[in-house]
Amino acid sequence: MNETTDHLASRIIPATYVAQGLQSIRSRENKIRILLEHKKCPEEGWDDSTIEMLLHHLSMMDSNNFPSNCGVGERESRFASSLVQRRHFRMGHGIGRSGDLSEVQPKAAGSSLLNKLTNSMLLDVIKIAGGTKVKCCLLVPMATGMVLTLCLLTLRDKRPKSARYVLWPRIDQKSCIKCMVTAGFEPVVVEGKLVEDELQTDIDELHRRISLLGADNILCVLSTTSCFAPRGPDE
Repeated sequence: MNETTDHLASRIIPATYVAQGLQSIRSRENKIRILLEHKKCPEEGWDDSTIEMLLHHLSMMDSNNFPSNCGVGERESRFASSLVQRRHFRMGHGIGRSGDLSEVQPKAAGSSLLNKLTNSMLLDVIKIAGGTKVKCCLLVPMATGMVLTLCLLTLRDKRPKSARYVLWPRIDQKSCIKCMVTAGFEPVVVEGKLVEDELQTDIDELHRRISLLGADNILCVLSTTSCFAPRGPDE
């Protein structure tokens, strides 16, 4: 809605009713304006209608949703299922360009803007959580195993070349084993010890393994801060 459509609407129904409705719209638009201006998480959460309003507007900025548009290039967004289309707010182009996830996709201005906003909001959350020195971040759609694999591969460049072991206080989650093996490291399982009604990491055994293998031969200790019973989280 704009000034012209506002005036035209007032010619159909009483202007006072139009003004009331527009006030609600302007309130939602103002929230979106503040988000775009500050690029931080709102102090108060948005209702579903405001979130959907933003997503619909961003979706209409992607070329696959342009009126009378029929893309024929190699990277054109097409949906075979209307169910999938609705679930993704008709955003089908994806993000990034030429292998760089942080690059703006020319055919998907809305999706690219959403990606930039998401990373900015995530950075805000990280700083709120205490990571005040973090300068940038990138949110990517990956599950536990692949994320841990990339973390281990990153640590490889920061540890001695002899570091091939990963000490793993046991937690019965297959992704842990898979990520260590996939990254080319050798898991060293440290069994837990029973303390009252839960299994806890055996710190003494952990120290013994470090002394036995040698610190320079160990990439890291793959610990866990959140898990399911009877395993207790590591402090």
